[in-house]
Amino acid sequence: MTRSVFNPVAARADFPILDRTVNGKPLNYLDAAATSQKPRVVLDAERRYYETANAAVNRGAHTLAGEATDLFEDARARVAGYLGAGERELVWTANATEALNLVAYAIGNATLGRGGAAAERFRLAAGDEIVVTEAEHHANLIPWQELAARTGAVLRPIRVHDDGRIDLDHAAEVIGERTRLVAFAHVSNVLGIVNPVEHLTRLAHDAGALVVLDACQSAPNLPVDLRALDVDFAAVSGHKMLAPTGIGALYGKAELLDALPPFLTGGSMITRVTLESAEYLPAPQRFEPGTQRIAQAIGWAAACDWMEAHGRAEIAEWERGLGQRMLLGLAQIPGIRVLGVGDGTVERVGLAAFDVEGVHAHDSGQFLDDRGIAVRVGHHCAQPLHRRFGLTATTRASVSPFTTADEIDELLEAVAGIRPFFGVSA
Repeated sequence: MTRSVFNPVAARADFPILDRTVNGKPLNYLDAAATSQKPRVVLDAERRYYETANAAVNRGAHTLAGEATDLFEDARARVAGYLGAGERELVWTANATEALNLVAYAIGNATLGRGGAAAERFRLAAGDEIVVTEAEHHANLIPWQELAARTGAVLRPIRVHDDGRIDLDHAAEVIGERTRLVAFAHVSNVLGIVNPVEHLTRLAHDAGALVVLDACQSAPNLPVDLRALDVDFAAVSGHKMLAPTGIGALYGKAELLDALPPFLTGGSMITRVTLESAEYLPAPQRFEPGTQRIAQAIGWAAACDWMEAHGRAEIAEWERGLGQRMLLGLAQIPGIRVLGVGDGTVERVGLAAFDVEGVHAHDSGQFLDDRGIAVRVGHHCAQPLHRRFGLTATTRASVSPFTTADEIDELLEAVAGIRPFFGVSA
């Protein structure tokens, strides 16, 4: 059966927050790249868990404990399946930042000799190289800076072209025999460009290096299959894909997770403890000490169900069209500079970061907020990339499944009024 075209107007009814106004105007929420709004099914799933099955998971023998554990692990299976992963390949974390730090610190622990022979493959030596791109979010840059500082490894960046595309010729030069790990974003949170994961992964694996993917902006906006991409690890953020805040996930190939020494330690991730030593459970439990994010995981599974029910590919196509409408409109406004190629020759998601000539991004954002339009302003946790383009901050608009074409046109009309309002000549 052919699925009908995605209907954002019908989808809007599922998001209670869209009923409110901001500064007397209907809320036009264009900040999904920072955090998404939540459909009612997600709110209901969290509340239902707390009202009917709240208990500690993976411990206790009473009925509620068993029910909570079943719900928790069922959520893992559903989110993992949505991302193209196996249940044992998905580790719950507080957010994607923690997921990336988990890999970095665990590799550092392996370098210190933790993990035994199984962890040998992760150990770094002085002069080994960790490769990133200059377009990375700080969460996929600073952990590798710290790992290099702790191990004596060298951090090497891959350049981006003036249009924001990764310089693949430079990538081939940088990734070499000393490369042990390559970390990059599937989609830049500033440029909106979908990076060539398969190409970069092949370069890394041919050099014998591990691949760590930041999938925070791709998982909400594209049908992502992490196994098919063949990356070794990936970080995903729940709150950017209609799920609650306070939860993220680390994907890892099962054999790698089982060999990686733990990062955080404590209860519920061990098999045997003496006063002198401990032995750890296999993944994913070995990376999940302490009280878990139970309600958030259940809410995330409900968010995945909502996306599946409305058609992941159909939503992605709708958002892609809105993104092109936004890019073409911004290109017609004098004094507006959009970062990243926007001429349709490169795949992008529905996101645009732009500079308003003569007006600070914070002032632009306030101007839009006065009109009920919510956008992100600042460096978007990507200072090196902004510096690469000679900027300190930009204004970023990003779409949601419920965004309409009229809301994009409303944004464009408002942006056209920013420079005249601040007295900047055209």
